[in-house]
Amino acid sequence: MGEYSYHEPVLLDESIQALQIREDGIYVDATYGGGGHSQRILDELGPKGRLIAFDQDEAARVNLPEDDRITFIPHNFRHLVRFVRFSGVREVDGILADLGVSSHQFDEPERGFSYRHPQVELDMRMNKQSGQTAADVLNQLDPAALQDILGSYGEVRNARTLAQAMVSFRAQRPFRKVGDLLEVVQPLIRGDRHRYLAQVFQALRIAVNQEMESLGELLTGSLEILKPGGILVVLTYHSLEDRLVKRFMRSGNLDGEVKKDFYGHIERPFELLTKSPLIPGKEEWLRNTRSHSAKMRVARKTETL
Repeated sequence: MGEYSYHEPVLLDESIQALQIREDGIYVDATYGGGGHSQRILDELGPKGRLIAFDQDEAARVNLPEDDRITFIPHNFRHLVRFVRFSGVREVDGILADLGVSSHQFDEPERGFSYRHPQVELDMRMNKQSGQTAADVLNQLDPAALQDILGSYGEVRNARTLAQAMVSFRAQRPFRKVGDLLEVVQPLIRGDRHRYLAQVFQALRIAVNQEMESLGELLTGSLEILKPGGILVVLTYHSLEDRLVKRFMRSGNLDGEVKKDFYGHIERPFELLTKSPLIPGKEEWLRNTRSHSAKMRVARKTETL
């Protein structure tokens, strides 16, 4: 992938343009990854500008540039407000969050994100120092909880049948390896094999890393620390994420409930700068397969709040 050996940033030009970067501004890259977006932000900033970058994956540290303008926070972006304030910053001019799993994480077999490596441990943690693994989830949750994860996070059509099969499997021996999960899933695949496995693995990854809960905290935190006129840019990769971001940008809350003031006027914490999500063009779509499901939404915090 050329210069992007860790992860090729999706919609790189479009996302940087959307931030409308000021040379002396303060910006947050909530998902540092390979540093592609962060480097472009730094290129646009002047000597007085500042960038705060989050990534809970310790492997991301190897991509940090020697630049005094960047502060790296080795934590989940759900703690956005706390660590931005801890860094001595009250408000920021823009926040960028690319919610895709990095190529590096998918391509490292030992991380357990891919079904291509049956022999590795079922891990799937973004932060390998904390939380339950995918094996823990499969071994401990009851059938109803497993069904909910598979149906809600992966949109697996036969989620109930698969959940019951998982429980039957672990009654004989615990889940440990990716191959254990494949053994259960293979006989139950409906339709395209690749798509079905991708849905199952996506569902487990989201549950293991509490991705929807973390995104919710990131969004509510963004409203708290963005300056009036500040820009929020979010790249999503599945419908659950996109729906949550869409609702939040339109209403300013996670439920999507439009609120009115005392006089009946609709309160709009954000001005939508993208009425419909932006998607990669044909050239990027052909060059980078991981851009295929990407959608980018952009909003500006209203000046009246």
